[in-house]
Amino acid sequence: MTSDSTRAAELHRRALIIDGLVFRCDTDAVLRQGNVAAVNITVADFNADFEVVCDDIAAWLARATDPAGPWHIVETVADIHAARKADKIGLIMGWQNMRGIGDRLDRLRFFHRLGIRVMQLTYNERNFIGDGCLEPADAGLSLFGRRVVAEMNRCGIAIDLSHVGHRSAMDAATLSERPVLLTHANAKAISDVPRNKHDELIKAVAETGGLVGASVYGPMCWDGNPERRPNLEDFYRHLDHIVSLVGIEHVAFGTDFPAVADLDSVGSIIQMTLDRYPTAITKYAAAFGNDARTRYPVDCGSPAELGKLTELLVAKGWTDADILAFLGGNYLRVLDAIWTV
Repeated sequence: MTSDSTRAAELHRRALIIDGLVFRCDTDAVLRQGNVAAVNITVADFNADFEVVCDDIAAWLARATDPAGPWHIVETVADIHAARKADKIGLIMGWQNMRGIGDRLDRLRFFHRLGIRVMQLTYNERNFIGDGCLEPADAGLSLFGRRVVAEMNRCGIAIDLSHVGHRSAMDAATLSERPVLLTHANAKAISDVPRNKHDELIKAVAETGGLVGASVYGPMCWDGNPERRPNLEDFYRHLDHIVSLVGIEHVAFGTDFPAVADLDSVGSIIQMTLDRYPTAITKYAAAFGNDARTRYPVDCGSPAELGKLTELLVAKGWTDADILAFLGGNYLRVLDAIWTV
């Protein structure tokens, strides 16, 4: 009989793994160690304006067009398969804030032509589109935001609601004619922290045909105990709850890891999240320190360790088909429905 560890290793080896969110990346090495086939990388600063966004995209396009480089730009699901066949990492270029379009609807098609395929409507705060999840007013989408949702549908750009306020996210899920995503978000019913999502929204995302990407990000998995840093069992409580609400076909994962050669290189981002958004991170940072090394589960701190997710699901009794769907199969189906125009 095949042991659980052998079965998990084989499943992980043959899976087409898609990570729904990496917030910073400067190397493919840790992604290859985790057998990642494609990844939604945040290719621009969280609060970048139009000019900075263009410069950041230009830098990534230069990296990705190097024939000797490790990246293959993903504009369609076929590109994910092509990346794996070419032994490259599929680069899904994404944003975590739409400040780069300002109040200009025509910029959506422009950025689509540049290769952006996932856009998060807001990042914690308010922009021209709607409210972020830390805005106390929790207003819905603006009139402009409603036009943005329709235009993203027309262009074939995935709508990400992870850092979006509840009412704005519910509006987007209601208005969208294509599936919408929570690329990296957990369940508020399990951990009542600002970044986690109400069951109502999780169900609304699934009703669009979309996906909820459960995340290993520590502050969203934490049970509030300052004596115990989160581990993968805490992550699984969220995943299991989401599956019980909407079914395995609407679940994926987004680690919110940095895929970097040196974790100190993201120190300024880690500090920014504490300084600018204290309501989201202060208690966690006070308990465990404000460092990239402590922002993740004690037993899974890097994309290189993604095999531990597969081991966990095998140990929990998941079928091979469900594990493969979670690791990437669901994303292949849903992204094809969003990107095909």
